[in-house]
Amino acid sequence: MRILVTGANGYLGQGIIKLLLGQGIEVIAADITVEHVDMRAERKQGDLFTVENPYYYFENPDMVLHLAWRDGFEHYSMRHITELPKHYIFLQKLIEGGIKKVCVLGSMHEIGFHEGSIDENTATNPQSLYGISKNALRQSISILQKKYPFLLQWIRGFYIVGNVEHGSSVFSKLAQAEKRGETYFPFTKGNNQFDFIDYSEFCKQVTAVVMQNKINGIINCCSGNPMRLAERVEQFIAENHFNIKLQYGAFPERPYDSKAVWGNDQKIREIMEKSVFTG
Repeated sequence: MRILVTGANGYLGQGIIKLLLGQGIEVIAADITVEHVDMRAERKQGDLFTVENPYYYFENPDMVLHLAWRDGFEHYSMRHITELPKHYIFLQKLIEGGIKKVCVLGSMHEIGFHEGSIDENTATNPQSLYGISKNALRQSISILQKKYPFLLQWIRGFYIVGNVEHGSSVFSKLAQAEKRGETYFPFTKGNNQFDFIDYSEFCKQVTAVVMQNKINGIINCCSGNPMRLAERVEQFIAENHFNIKLQYGAFPERPYDSKAVWGNDQKIREIMEKSVFTG
């Protein structure tokens, strides 16, 4: 199997590619820069959106895992709107070229303000440019299934926890602040409850998803359980033996964040239970 992975040099791409390679899968890793990509992959450096015929250029991959997306943590960045057509056209060209399977990283922010469990039938009403764009891409690509015979797996990501300094999540920012020797970290009250999943587990779930074809459509990669933000961040500080303290109430809660939201993990549990993935 030949898998084209876009956004290969990103935090998620690096970990997923290592696992795919470990399963003996041939990986074509594409990104603007590929300096951090596992050397075992076939690395392709450049702008995806300038490739005229991506299916031919990437030598007829069996599937694409589309992770590429800029400003994922800047939910009101105009790039979400201006680059949405580029993502659609890139995937459309692959589909028209004959690719058999398309797997795209989505987001729970497609749902918008919601209380409780999210499954594939939960109505979407995104409240940020990021959520709007991801939701629009999913709907647009789904329409293409009426014309072309390809499998679509839409991986809906939740809150990924990992200790990486170059990221933009609250956990990355904490690691950055700790490294700078800061004493306090400005924080919200942390009462919102979210679905947190560790980085390594998320990479395993995504790998298991793309290695099977029986369960498709929207698939939540998640823990399936809600946890208070403050509790998970305090746990992260303790796990990494940080000295920094949270300055509660320094920032207000984001108005578009739900009080308690988590993913229904029925599909991913079924995938993991039947998976031949050995990682």
